[in-house]
Amino acid sequence: MHIEKNVCDSIIGTLLEIPGKNKDGIAARLDLLNMGVKTDLQPEYGERRTRLPPGPWNLSKAEKREVCNSFYGMKVSEGYSSNIKNLVSLQDSRLLGLKSHDYHTLMQQLLPVAIRSFLEKPARYAITRLCFFFNAICAKTVDVSKLDKLEEDVVVTLCLLEKYFPPSFFDIMVHLVVHLVREVRLCGPVYFRWMYPFERYMKVLKGYVQNRTRPEGCIAERYIAEEAVEFCTQHLSDVSTVGVPSSQKMGVSKPLSGCTNTEEVLPYIEQHMIHIKTAYPKFRKKTKWLQDKHNSTFIQWLRFKVQSELEEDNHGVSENLRWLAAGPNMAVPLYRSYLIKGIKFNIKAQDDVRTTQNSGVYLLAHTMQVASAKDKNPILSNMGFYGVIQEIWDLDYQKFTIPVFRCDWIDSSGLVVDELGFTLVDLSKIGHRNDQFVLASQVKQIFFVDDPMHRGWSVVLSMPNREYNDVIGDEVLGDVIIECEPFTRGMPNVDTFDELVGELGGQNIRGGCEDIWIE
Repeated sequence: MHIEKNVCDSIIGTLLEIPGKNKDGIAARLDLLNMGVKTDLQPEYGERRTRLPPGPWNLSKAEKREVCNSFYGMKVSEGYSSNIKNLVSLQDSRLLGLKSHDYHTLMQQLLPVAIRSFLEKPARYAITRLCFFFNAICAKTVDVSKLDKLEEDVVVTLCLLEKYFPPSFFDIMVHLVVHLVREVRLCGPVYFRWMYPFERYMKVLKGYVQNRTRPEGCIAERYIAEEAVEFCTQHLSDVSTVGVPSSQKMGVSKPLSGCTNTEEVLPYIEQHMIHIKTAYPKFRKKTKWLQDKHNSTFIQWLRFKVQSELEEDNHGVSENLRWLAAGPNMAVPLYRSYLIKGIKFNIKAQDDVRTTQNSGVYLLAHTMQVASAKDKNPILSNMGFYGVIQEIWDLDYQKFTIPVFRCDWIDSSGLVVDELGFTLVDLSKIGHRNDQFVLASQVKQIFFVDDPMHRGWSVVLSMPNREYNDVIGDEVLGDVIIECEPFTRGMPNVDTFDELVGELGGQNIRGGCEDIWIE
């Protein structure tokens, strides 16, 4: 983690020319002169001051301001990182007061987004490639068969950085990046060894101190008292919590899998499809029509079907299925926030007045894909949907409750995956208005960051699933390291960078950077 922090610090310090952290300067340019390389970047001495020609790593004042504005406008999910807005100084275009975990989030996801429209393409792709390497090496699950390829890729990445960054940038910390893959091969996933959980818990322990002359005694007493209270709470039941806002629904409701699990409902779905095909023989081969008819009539059909089975002896209808078929209470409570499995979801109106963004959701569903209204050959496959929560409903089925979200889902015309694997969405293009509800237990939380390259579009990011004590249960396995979209399903295909950088070569595309003058 400290290698990642120091490398990120060097990159940001060099790009924004932060004093004390900038790896560029007259000494770095004299190194180029002594090495006899990049003669166009050598210092030019004048009568009163020395001019340093702009290099591939230099940003103009306007570009630095845009990068800082991009960081300043980022609203991330709660618990993802510090408030990025508090770390940005717009007056002098700098990032200040970053903690080690802030560098981690910047390097993993935020930095590649902030520099998407700046720098020369080869230099920008080299930095982005390094960021994706750290994203892969810190993944919760590591595919051992891909480690050799990942090790080769990081060597190529560092070689690309040497083409576009000054020699002074490559200190021992940058060199140690080469050995990270070997460390993973010997010791396992990185998150078992990093210090973030211990650093965060140190903040808790420091909060126990009331008498600064006896800090150890304060920590010991408060820790023992907290352990005693937690032990006592295990023997209490049916006790309401204290201090929970009324706008927030705490706890975990019974998930849908407990009442409409495939073993209970799937036979009824198959029976209903057979019933539709029998009742409408002319439409037996029209898959889309059958699916639409099934969606519109299944609930009512299930209700009568379950009622008829209940009248029989030894019907075998479960209690959950009985209440589900009866339907929920018509008085539905609405919430602005809801806590599901430790993840807090907000509605869009709640996010508008907060510094965090918890209203974005992602759903991977096995659904029918239709090219157009005239498409006669629909395809059944997995499809990703991106949306924003507008309302949170808690459906009451007497014996259990089911939280559902009413979302504005992004239409397929507002969804694009670019050449580097970034998922871009246009939040103004709303579709699927006839099917806006989704189960809270089925979605994954994401957040949207304004894309500096394409105005009006947003980049989809998500909080990595790397719980310290939760090793199994990650939905994304197998080729997550290399062959998936970044940040929503993993890391993009690294070969894409080889093709792009190979096409771009070392050509200077950007231009327009201001000169640097040293008095």
